[in-house]
Amino acid sequence: MRIGIVGDSHGDHAALRRVLHANPLVDRWLHTGDWSQDAWLLAEESGLPVLAVAGNTDSPDGRAKEEELLNISGYEIWLIHGHRYLAYGKNALIEEAREVGADIVVYGHTHVPEAAWYGKILAINPGSPSRPRGGSKAGFAVLTLHPEEKPEVEFIYL
Repeated sequence: MRIGIVGDSHGDHAALRRVLHANPLVDRWLHTGDWSQDAWLLAEESGLPVLAVAGNTDSPDGRAKEEELLNISGYEIWLIHGHRYLAYGKNALIEEAREVGADIVVYGHTHVPEAAWYGKILAINPGSPSRPRGGSKAGFAVLTLHPEEKPEVEFIYL
């Protein structure tokens, strides 16, 4: 199972089209919020399932849920924008991921790509395809899940 992860797109449809034109072979998309409504473009143009969560800049109209807990290929994946937890530091986000029983936390908000292990929890931030921060490049992530193997994360820069 290959999962495309994007977030913090902030309504930049040209950036999302660049993501899709990077031609990642994925089975589905996750959007970490801050313009979760951009998920419709990913779904429409890729023809794949897309799940989005709301970020701190999302409109209350047609707003996505603030978080989702998914079981994909035997992994519990907690999808969240993360701003409420990151206000207290990364440890607060990781501790809550542990509390909800996640193996993987997929989050956004910082616009900085990350794939790091915190004990047994893999934290993934795809960065931003439209407004990268912290010296990072515009891009997104692809998470590959293999049964009985460690998850792999690849960053694709635009």
